Amino acid sequence: MPLEKAHALILRLVDFSETSQVVTLFTKEFGKIGALAKGAHRHKGPFDSALDLLTRVRVVFLRKSSGGLDLLTEARLEHRFRPPDRDLTPLFAGYYVAELLLGLTDDYDPHPELFESAAQTLQTLSQDGEINISPLILAFEMNALRLLGHLPNLEECVECGKPMSTDQLVAFGQSSGGVLCQTCRPGKRHIAQINGESLNTLQWYARCKGNVDLVPPHQITGEIRGVINHSISHLLGRELKMQKHLRFLAQSEGKT
Repeated sequence: MPLEKAHALILRLVDFSETSQVVTLFTKEFGKIGALAKGAHRHKGPFDSALDLLTRVRVVFLRKSSGGLDLLTEARLEHRFRPPDRDLTPLFAGYYVAELLLGLTDDYDPHPELFESAAQTLQTLSQDGEINISPLILAFEMNALRLLGHLPNLEECVECGKPMSTDQLVAFGQSSGGVLCQTCRPGKRHIAQINGESLNTLQWYARCKGNVDLVPPHQITGEIRGVINHSISHLLGRELKMQKHLRFLAQSEGKT
């Protein structure tokens, strides 16, 4: 069994015994892995209190060749996810990032750029001061979909390739994988209507490639949140648990 080292984000922790845990990690070098951390609940040990949800760690693990759980042998803290106590919204947003990575990524399929994007997003959510959470999460979602090859076609009709105008309502096909012109729309299922401003915003986020430093301060409407939620739900075949919190956030921000 080879000994491996990696940078990792902790996505899920499940108790295995009184002293051990099963840990799901999204690593920069190897992608998503599941590992058994023996002695994780002990105060003194090789994990040094580093095994917390959404924590960024450096890990050492033994990779199992049989397809079972890897064995986590060491974890060292790099950054602990601790959003401000006064507001639960950054915490929920962090949970959503983890849930999205769990759902969209495959075991041992590395995406180093996605790892850095997720780590940067979680670090921003941990900062003190006011955070524009909806734009931040939308930037991460669009970047994740792009890097994993699931980004909807937002620039031209997904069926015929006709450039889309944003001066009127636009049909967005969840099953089709992007926007549809009026000619190609008839007969398609799972269609949402979005206005030109919403499409312009989605196009902007698709082009910014997850650079959170470029996230504009404007609010994200419930319409945009709904389109992205439905797209991800259709892709995964289920709705993510934390999506409802983001939907409520978008609605409350839209009223400010």
